[in-house]
Amino acid sequence: MKFIRFFISLLFTLLLFYLFNTRLADVLLLGDIKSVADKNIPALGVFLNPFGGFWANAEPRNVPNSWKATLPALQDKVEVFFDEKLVPHVFASNEHDLYFMQGFVTAKHRLWQMEFISFAASGRLSEIVGARAIEHDRTQRRMGMVYAAENARQEIQKDSICNRVANAYTEGVNAYIDQLTPREYPLEYKLLGYAPEAWTTLKTALVLKYMAQDLAMRTDDVPMTNMLEKFGKDVVNELFPTSSRYQSPIIPENTKFDFKPLPIPKTPKEVSYLPNPKIDKKTDKRISYVDVDKPKENNGSNNWVISGQKSATEYPMLANDPHLALNLPSIWFEIQLVAPKINVYGVSVAGTPCIAIGFNQEIAWGVTNVDADVQDWYKIKFQDDTRKAYFHDKKWKPTTTREEHIKVRNGETIIEKVVFTHHGPVVAHAQDTALARKNRVPIDAALRWTGHDASNELMTFYKLNRARNYDDYKKAIAFFSVPAQNFIFADIHQDIAITPNGKFPLKWKGQGKYVLDGSNAEHDWQGWIPQVQNPHVKNPARGFVSSANQFPTDSLYPYYLHWRFVRYDRGARINERLGIMEKATVDSMRSLQNDVLGVLPREVLPKLLAYTDGQKWKASEQKAIDILRKWDNKYTATQIAPTLFSTWWNNLTDAIWTDEIDKGSMRLPVNDKTLELVMAGDSLGKRWFDNVKTPQKETLADLVMASLTKTIQDLETKYKGAPMDTWQWTKYRNTAVQHLLRIPAFSIPMLQTDGDRTTVNAVDFGSHGPSWRMIVALGRTPKAYGIFPGGQSGNPGSHYYANFIGKWQKGELNEIQYMKKAVRTSNMISYWKLSK
Repeated sequence: MKFIRFFISLLFTLLLFYLFNTRLADVLLLGDIKSVADKNIPALGVFLNPFGGFWANAEPRNVPNSWKATLPALQDKVEVFFDEKLVPHVFASNEHDLYFMQGFVTAKHRLWQMEFISFAASGRLSEIVGARAIEHDRTQRRMGMVYAAENARQEIQKDSICNRVANAYTEGVNAYIDQLTPREYPLEYKLLGYAPEAWTTLKTALVLKYMAQDLAMRTDDVPMTNMLEKFGKDVVNELFPTSSRYQSPIIPENTKFDFKPLPIPKTPKEVSYLPNPKIDKKTDKRISYVDVDKPKENNGSNNWVISGQKSATEYPMLANDPHLALNLPSIWFEIQLVAPKINVYGVSVAGTPCIAIGFNQEIAWGVTNVDADVQDWYKIKFQDDTRKAYFHDKKWKPTTTREEHIKVRNGETIIEKVVFTHHGPVVAHAQDTALARKNRVPIDAALRWTGHDASNELMTFYKLNRARNYDDYKKAIAFFSVPAQNFIFADIHQDIAITPNGKFPLKWKGQGKYVLDGSNAEHDWQGWIPQVQNPHVKNPARGFVSSANQFPTDSLYPYYLHWRFVRYDRGARINERLGIMEKATVDSMRSLQNDVLGVLPREVLPKLLAYTDGQKWKASEQKAIDILRKWDNKYTATQIAPTLFSTWWNNLTDAIWTDEIDKGSMRLPVNDKTLELVMAGDSLGKRWFDNVKTPQKETLADLVMASLTKTIQDLETKYKGAPMDTWQWTKYRNTAVQHLLRIPAFSIPMLQTDGDRTTVNAVDFGSHGPSWRMIVALGRTPKAYGIFPGGQSGNPGSHYYANFIGKWQKGELNEIQYMKKAVRTSNMISYWKLSK
């Protein structure tokens, strides 16, 4: 009998062993075959294995005190010092070893993130997560992202310096991968059930292009074409002007530009492709489109420099805080790189060599997004359904086809044939369904984007890392094409400067505001603005330079860059405070980075509240009015007033526009225009204040009161009660730092943070905001401070995964240890000594 029990137990054990090492275990435990297939959960036995599963990824807070090893690819010895933040300070005797070790140490802490981003950029996520990523992958292939990265790789490889740098970095990443065992794979590989593959220079290019896509691929061409079709040129030009009365441009007003501009292309008679140019406006005909992913509209950033005359140290001070997705692991990886002729500190984009934002002994630099219009859509007329020829400049021209293979995990490989015209790839065809439900792309239209053109942004960072003065800075940024960035600069020689920089197409005024006619040669880009003629200012009389994604210039600049830039609030507030700042310190800079005063409510709220006087309100409405009257216009976390004002303003905006403008297929006028009408009142905005769907004639007062009532109803419904603590701004906005896979256990939810996307401290709804705050006080020895919302490690099992978030949400900064010599100090938690 005992033998029978033994064999039954043995059989049961073997069965469990089999089940927990096959996907059948997932079905038995989760009870849903489809959910398991969709999620591609790995075999649970492998994942839970205490010797090689996720338990193996737990890391002690005290990392190994020292490590000595030989790495055959090194040319000489390398020393790496890790400070208490786990920031590596790399000391090498040659460039090859410097970038080799940057690749190695970045891979050690961020390998899965690097590879996942390269997969996302290249449209390969289906290989990891299966069929649910097919539409994302198809979109990336159709957008020409791999094509763009291949062109960038080619430019990198053409340049002997950048080729050496990229190859050394790649060698370092692969040296780390080669010594990994499956037990040591980052946790996400185990969770998703796959293994890392070799790094390549193409992957580095893909990471760079993914950043460019995130910062440059916002387009309103389809919504604006629909607006043009319904309302006509005069109304659209009124609602969407190419300048704003509220904007304080990046280059100070009345700055004279010392160059002879190129001839501006002549504006053609028709400035857009319209499918029905003579259509009755009342029929509300819309251009056909499909939906694809687009970057967050509020991707932005702040940066500024004050001159020595405004600084307590009598040297310039620089501040930068790029506003991007708040992810875990962070976009940024903090590092110091030291070798002969270079000692630079800052943050790199994980997966790319050099430092993107930072400082050295003599200079500091930072970036914000220009948001120039470098992406246009061209409606294509094909000869027939084969799409082998298209009509352009009065003749039929051949297309080219690029075959893309999308490998699907547990599925068949999909062959995607992407059609290219001279404009670029055709992203959507008539038979397509919506691709991702976030943006509008015209059907049978080609994408013209500067990111597809060959460029070598890596050279800009290589040269900036070694720059010593203003001339070096200008030479470095000349290589930067996409995404267009406002490069801010300061040096110890008392020079400060800013350049809205990139590769800008030479356009007629307003070109690309609407979908263009791909058959009309007059609609082609007509050349390029010379890089030396990009907007620029050095050492302005006001003693500072700044940018917050606003209009780069006033009307004195001869070229057209875009009709739309970020609303005026942040830029106006920054310039307001910098204008009165004297004897500024690092604390002055930090205070400004954390400024949460709302310029919009300060401007418009008194006018809105005036309409509430003498009216009868419900108790909850009157309580809201009283709260708003006492508000200091600051978006602080625990206040209710920011929630009330933000909701009220959004409801009022909708009330003004959406009776005539369909938000689903058109674009609402920019906030600056709404503010202009509200401040002017019925004398200017009468036409738009009237709701055309009602028989009566509404005034601004009617809309203000109705939208306030709606605001209270909306919030009472959402929070099930009258104004109380549940209406607090931080709870309404719900800031979180999300893992890239949106895994709750690896994310940090419900952070209590001040600020708003419209304030200098631009913490936005959800997971978006200041992704890296940096302040550099130049001097004989630079003093610098910085923080990002995350940690150096990409391992959720590490103390260093999210250890900066607490200080970040409070607006605090870490002091940066800028090392000049390879000497271990008391705060170093680990030391590597490596040799060939």
